[in-house]
Parts: sequence; structure tokens; C-alpha cells
Amino acid sequence: MLSSNTTHTTYHAPVFEPTVDELAVLKKLELGEKISLEDAVHAHVSKRLLERGMVVEREGYMAITEQGLQQIKRNDA
Repeated sequence: MLSSNTTHTTYHAPVFEPTVDELAVLKKLELGEKISLEDAVHAHVSKRLLERGMVVEREGYMAITEQGLQQIKRNDA
């Protein structure tokens, strides 16, 4: 018999590799485009961005965080 006392936690891989779509959302936010949470749901924007602290919710809209900016930062070598 299975125990009913199990808790479900979200698994996070040790390394976060954003998808092309996730990077596109971060870039749009960096450029100042407003994306409402409702629009994000309809566009199937990954919840991983929120879970990993790349974006936060502010007044019903997504806002990029410093951590999100680091994902799209260019390294000119």
C-alpha cells in the first residue's frame, strides 16, 4: 500500500540551461516589453523562469531579475 503522507517537491537539475524560448522572454523583458502573467500563461512561458528566480511578478507583470540578466549577458572575449 502506498503512503498518503508523501510530499511532492520540485526537482531542480544542478545546472540551469534555459531554452531558446526562455532566453527570448528574458531578452524581451530586458528590452522593456511588458508581459502580463496572463499573457505568459497563454504563450506557455516556462514556469522555470519564475522557479529559478530569473523573473519575478510585479503588479501583474513579469519583471527580469539580476539573475535573469546574467543568463542573457554577453561575454565579449
